[in-house]
Amino acid sequence: MKRLLLGLAAGAAGYLTYRALKPRYDFKFKHVLITGGARGLGLVLARQLADLGAHVSICSRTGDQVAAAEADLRTRTVAVYAAECDVTDREQMRAFLADARRVMGPVDVLINNAGVIEVGPVEEMLPEDYERSLNTHFWAVLNTCLEVLPEMKGRGAGRIVNIASFGGKVAVPHLLPYSTGKHALVGFSTGLRTELARHGIVVTTVSPGLMRTGSHVNANFKGQNEKEYAWFSLGNATPGFSMSAEAAARKVIDACAVGDAEVVLGLPAKVAVAAHALCPNLMADVSAFANKYLLPDPGGIGPAMRSGLESKGKVPEALTVLSDRASEKNNELTGVAG
Repeated sequence: MKRLLLGLAAGAAGYLTYRALKPRYDFKFKHVLITGGARGLGLVLARQLADLGAHVSICSRTGDQVAAAEADLRTRTVAVYAAECDVTDREQMRAFLADARRVMGPVDVLINNAGVIEVGPVEEMLPEDYERSLNTHFWAVLNTCLEVLPEMKGRGAGRIVNIASFGGKVAVPHLLPYSTGKHALVGFSTGLRTELARHGIVVTTVSPGLMRTGSHVNANFKGQNEKEYAWFSLGNATPGFSMSAEAAARKVIDACAVGDAEVVLGLPAKVAVAAHALCPNLMADVSAFANKYLLPDPGGIGPAMRSGLESKGKVPEALTVLSDRASEKNNELTGVAG
């Protein structure tokens, strides 16, 4: 046992040394395109990359948020292109990419960050909820990758970062459409890295746990929506259980710079992923227990959807103050009716 522990320690030390000595990707003057970059984690990534000297293109479905994000980023750099675009619409996405290339040049780094979150029990989820998740988390990612790959292959260089979720590695109760889409993304992204390595293209899969990005106000809730909002928003707001958007963005950028295959963000997410890999039956039983005894039953508004802002109910603001501040800071409230 002692030899085993010493061997593991030596291996870990060797890996950390190797990682520290690897050449880092220089983002200065590189064109980084971020889908869903007008708010939340996407906007924080855009800010930090602009500070590193990158030329940044962003898109979002909400025009008001795009305009506010562009104004925000122009305080850091003039090299910004921002446009309204629904990435699930392939023609819109192609037009956005063409315009971004025309203004900013070829895409050096693609960050697929756009996402949707729907919270509620499986009884209230409809087939179109799964379609929406797969269209956003898988098909949109596939299509953006297919659009940039020819130019990256031609240069023999490029970076792709796919923002998945630990919910794409461990299915989370009351997030089944979201987990379905993210599982598809993790599988695609992992396989894509293997096949593109020979072309000099590096693909990184990011699986964050809970983050204080402020996105809880734009998530959609079904069933007993106020109760669903309560557990979701409290988890996102709790330090130690969730991480700040700024810390998450730094880790994403670091993983891209080093060329990591995968990074899981946050200690709770790391523990959940490791436990699921080692003890899948136990984890399944734990999740079933939580679903039965801790999470809300079906009912309420049923399969209808309400936003987080519409579902706040009586959750004390003092308990969600960190996430609420993040909503304001990260452009989650612009153009959104309360």
